[in-house]
Order: sequence, then C-alpha cells, then structure tokens
Amino acid sequence: MKKFLLLLLLASGAAHAQKEMPAVTLKSPDNKSFNVKEDFSEPDKLYVFSFWATWCVPCINELDAIKEKYADWSKELNFQVVAISIDDSRTQKRVRPLLSGKEWPYAILLDSNQELKRALAVANVPYTVVVKNKKIVYIHNGYSQGAENELFEKLKAL
Repeated sequence: MKKFLLLLLLASGAAHAQKEMPAVTLKSPDNKSFNVKEDFSEPDKLYVFSFWATWCVPCINELDAIKEKYADWSKELNFQVVAISIDDSRTQKRVRPLLSGKEWPYAILLDSNQELKRALAVANVPYTVVVKNKKIVYIHNGYSQGAENELFEKLKAL
C-alpha cells in the first residue's frame, strides 16, 4: 500500500510538473503589461514565480531571505525571480509602500484579480512555481526559515 501511495504521489507530481505556464497578462506596479508565459521564456533560464501578499509575513520573509542570497545565486544560476502579489483591490494600495522599503531585485507583478493564481490552482501563499522553457518544473508551498537554501539546491539540480 505504501509503495502504491508513493507511486501515486510521484506520478501526480510528475504530471503537474510538466504543465505549461498559462498565458496570463499581469501588470507591474508602474502599469506595464507582462505575459507570464511569453515575457519570461528565455531558453533554459529558470524563472522563480513567488506568489506573495502584503499581509503574508512568511511570504515577505521568504522574499527577504532570497534577496540576501540573490547576488551569490546569480553567479551560479541563470535565473530570475518574479514576485507576484495576489493582493486584491482592498490591500493592493499597500504594495507600493512595502516595495519602496524593500529594494527587492525582482520583477514585481500584480495579480489583482487573481487570474494567474486561479489558473495555477494556488490555494495559499507563499507559493513558489519554477518554470523552465515555459514548463512548470517545480512547485513548493509554504516557507520556513532556511527553505531558501532548499530552493537553491533544487534550482541547481534543474
């Protein structure tokens, strides 16, 4: 029974991991439009889509932790972090003030009507989706201190 469950989990993860990134257009805080499938599609580059919200402390902690390591990671990996805010119309006004104090080196996109969140079936944040060649190759939900090191190891393996 254990072997069956393990095989089932592996099969479902592998099937989900090959899903293509949806062609959803989002705006940046300065109102530029980006199609997440087409505008983040450099061959063999890893794109780390990190879903977050201003009210989500673990999300902000994760993005801060990655920022601390971003320069070092960039020396080893061809990758880009895209931080996708899922703040809705009520909390979206908090995004700009939060960003101005963070100086995150990421592309920031706003999923204000949560179209991408729905397309990827994101249940809660923080939620990380790694994309390579327009295909989803890794998904992780949640954050605890040190998890950024696990992410880095996973990125190196991809």
